[in-house]
Amino acid sequence: MKDLLDFDNLKAQIIFANESKDEETFHQNDLIQLFPYGLSVTTDASRPMLLLKDEGHQYTLPVAVSPIEAGVALAQSNRTQVSASPHKFSEILMRSLGMEIKQAVFVEIRGANQYMRLYLTGNPALSSVKLRAGEAMSLCLYLNVPIFATKSYIGRSRVMSAEVEANSQRLSPTATISERGYLN
Repeated sequence: MKDLLDFDNLKAQIIFANESKDEETFHQNDLIQLFPYGLSVTTDASRPMLLLKDEGHQYTLPVAVSPIEAGVALAQSNRTQVSASPHKFSEILMRSLGMEIKQAVFVEIRGANQYMRLYLTGNPALSSVKLRAGEAMSLCLYLNVPIFATKSYIGRSRVMSAEVEANSQRLSPTATISERGYLN
């Protein structure tokens, strides 16, 4: 059963079929605004997927996030409870420096990682910064930053989502992981 899935190289199996190689160029009119829709946890609990959809639910962008990012995003989505956020300090710091994130745009796919560019105002020396999307999603959601991607980018990411599902279906439902991380 160990040959079904190589747990030592699990992250290497979750890759995008069509890497960008270079950062995607776009015009503002080419961008589709995306909104948080849900969280998908497959048998690979180390890579939950935050699902973003456009307003008309025509396009879906899966974003691989860490379990911590997924938990923060879930906690922040409950607007009925006042909860502490790890992003409160970042919000206060940015506000005190006169900085704001105007928008986040998905711009690159490299291996198992998606990258987004955060466009900033308030600092003449820094107009944008590129980060792994999985590390920036909960901050963007917390700050209500508009999130965008092109149709092309969404298409390439959907291929990765299908590959994730195919890999998770190859696992036997009776397979377990021992305390040492070995497949039983």
